[in-house]
Formats: sequence, C-alpha cells, structure tokens
Amino acid sequence: MNTAASTQAASREARWPGAPRPDPAALRRLVDLDKGRIDRRVYWDETIYRMELERIFARTWLFVAHESQVAKPDDFLTTYMGEDGVIVARGQDGRISVFLNSCTHRGNKISLAEVGNRRRFTCNYHGWTFDTQGALVGLPHEDIYKATCPDFDKAALGIHRARVESYKGLVFATFNDEAPGLEQFLGDYRWYLDVLLDNDEGGTEFLPGNIKSRMQCNWKFPAENFAGDSYHAAWTHNSGAMAMLGTGVGKSNQERSYQVNVNGHGWQFGLDMVGNAMVLGEPEIVQYLREREARVAERLGKLRSRMVGAISSANLFPHTSFLPGQNTFRTWHPKGPSAIELHTWVLVNKSAPQSIKDKYMKGVMRTFSPSGTLEMDDGDNWENATQTNQGVVTRAQKLHYGLGMDSAIAHEELKGAVHLRKYNDTNQRAFFRRWLDLMCQEID
Repeated sequence: MNTAASTQAASREARWPGAPRPDPAALRRLVDLDKGRIDRRVYWDETIYRMELERIFARTWLFVAHESQVAKPDDFLTTYMGEDGVIVARGQDGRISVFLNSCTHRGNKISLAEVGNRRRFTCNYHGWTFDTQGALVGLPHEDIYKATCPDFDKAALGIHRARVESYKGLVFATFNDEAPGLEQFLGDYRWYLDVLLDNDEGGTEFLPGNIKSRMQCNWKFPAENFAGDSYHAAWTHNSGAMAMLGTGVGKSNQERSYQVNVNGHGWQFGLDMVGNAMVLGEPEIVQYLREREARVAERLGKLRSRMVGAISSANLFPHTSFLPGQNTFRTWHPKGPSAIELHTWVLVNKSAPQSIKDKYMKGVMRTFSPSGTLEMDDGDNWENATQTNQGVVTRAQKLHYGLGMDSAIAHEELKGAVHLRKYNDTNQRAFFRRWLDLMCQEID
C-alpha cells in the first residue's frame, strides 16, 4: 500500500473504528441495475448491514423530528440515527440540537425518558449533567477531578453533536461533517415534499403521541415498498379494501400515474386527488380536501393540488416513509439485518379543524398501525421475505426488479427522473442506485 493510501486508511479507521471495508466490485455484483436483478444477500448479510450503518446511516441526512415535537424551549425527545441513540432538544435560544444519548464518562444513557421538557440531562450512573446542547455543565466532586487530573477540561467532555438543518418543519441531522447540505441532499424532491408540507400557509404539525412497534424484517423492504411499490396493493390489500370500502383495489389509469425519484428519494402518485384519503374511511376528510382544492391550486399549481390526497406513497432515502392522503409518517429504524423498530406519527395541517385532525388520527389507527388492516398485510410480507431469503439455496437466486425499464418520460412540470405507469420498479432501482453509490464511496 502506498503512503497516500495508508494515510487514507488510517484516517478512515480513526473516524470509523472497526467498520468493515467495502469491496466496490463485489457490491456492484450484488446490484445489477441494467438488468434489474438484486442479490438476496443485501437483505440478510451481517457484514453488509454493518457497512450500511457506517456508510449510509452515519453519513447521510436522517429525519429525526418534526419541529412541533420540540416546540418550546427545553422540549426534547429521544430517537435513533441508525443504531445510535440520540436526543433532539430545543435550547433556550430556540435552536434545535441533536447529540448522542450517551454520557462521555462511562457511556450510559443520559435520558431514559422518550419525551419531555428539561434544561438538564443527568446520567444515573455517576451524576454527570449535560445541557440541551450536550455540553457538560456539572459533575459530583468536580474538585477531585481538578486536583488529580491535570488535563481535566470540562469543556472538552461534551457529548458528540450532529449537524442539524430543517425543511418546512422536518428536522434532519447527520454526523458527517463533510456531507453536502440538506438542500442539496433533498434537491428537487422539495417540490414534492411541498405537496405535504406547504399546501397551507399555516404549515404542518405532528399530532401528539406516536406508536412504536417491532418487525422482524430488513429495513430496506418497507423503505423500498413505500418508495413506489403500488404493484402489491391490488393483491396484498384487496381484502382490506373490500372490508373497509366495499370494493376491491382496482387497476388504476396507468397513463395518469407516475413514478419520480431524486437522489434515491422516491414518490409514486396518481392525480385522483382523494384516493388515499378515501381509504381512511372518514368522508369528512374527503370533503375537507375537496373544499380546499382551489386554494391549494393557487398555492402550488393545479397539478400538485391533485396530489394532496391522491393514491400515492413516498420514501425519503434512506428510511423515512409517508403516505400523502392517509398522512401517516414513519421511520424504519434498523435493529440488525432482520429487525426494525417502526416509529409512526400522524401529520396534519396546523390550521385544520380539530374534528378533522381527530378523523385523521382515527383513520390512520384503523389502517396503518400495528393492528391496522393494511399494515398487518405489509408486515407479514416483509417478515416472510426477510426470513425466506436467508435459505442456503434460496439466497443464490437473484430477485427480479426489472419492471418498467422503458418507462422514462419527459414532463414539463414534474421534477427529477420521471417515469410513467403506476406499476413499476423504477423507484426501487433508484433506491438501490443511491444505496450502491453510498456503499461504494470512499471515506477521506
């Protein structure tokens, strides 16, 4: 190894100690985007999973909170960035900080509470205390430290912080100091996010509370599903639709349905305006959307006004998914190659009447919660696929991701890479293209 390569390797090891080193050629053999074939190893291999934690979750922007969840000074919540526990807190100055939920003394959690309001976080183990920016502000017997540790510097013992940026209420963080800014990370996907986040001048909020549940599946199965797998709906969710709506999931107009992707972020949608919202089983929500259509068209244009409650699904790479219309918003936190922890919220317009907010909450619980009619269908499929793909003979067979290879179109309004037809694998291929880029990218 030459001197430059040795220096680079040493730098990588210092920043990411013990992380597996990628073989880009081997990774590219797993993901053949030209033929639409994926090696099943990406869903169960422990080494690949460990590389994902380092090269994706530790290096890219991750959604961590909605601003409404930490609305007041000293509000905080705990969540994850990959498998790293973090605290999201708003300081007295109004700024939001994100830092590891781990004491710099022995590594214990400094907050066992999931949400709350406090100005200080104190470790149960030895009493070290940190503020809402992760700075060490007090410890028992500090005089002993000063007397016996000549290099003791309290200012240097603060908790490791992430970079933080927001987009219209959504708070993102990254531990990568060299990552491009959030604006570049989102790119033209912001045009689509505005359908959800900016269709009303009052902005959005998460309704109070959230549901946390576990599934025995690889994190990529739900993420790529929400990126644009509408193909499963007519089969997997047909019985649920019959039970809730009295009719099955019909074949939609393929020539009025689109798949779009930007930087690995995917959004699949039609222009029916209320298809997703109808699934909630709350007629008042459909009426609310229809009454607002003209106002939304003035704000976002006619095309996007037809997307607000339409049949659609989306995934913000890597692991944040949502259903416009149903207004369910979720993150798939990895807990090993075969397990996730799902965090689910309900997002609404702040200005919506309370009765409409209550209807959204009820409708989401009915459809996309652990006991929801539709989420149970999906969870069974993702768990079964994860387990089955580990079989010794099964794992040697490639998976087919080739639907819609010839579906790219030019569109005068839509942003990003645009593809026609609702039934399509193009957004899944875009997801894995981004996955592959990050997994193969060198760390300086």
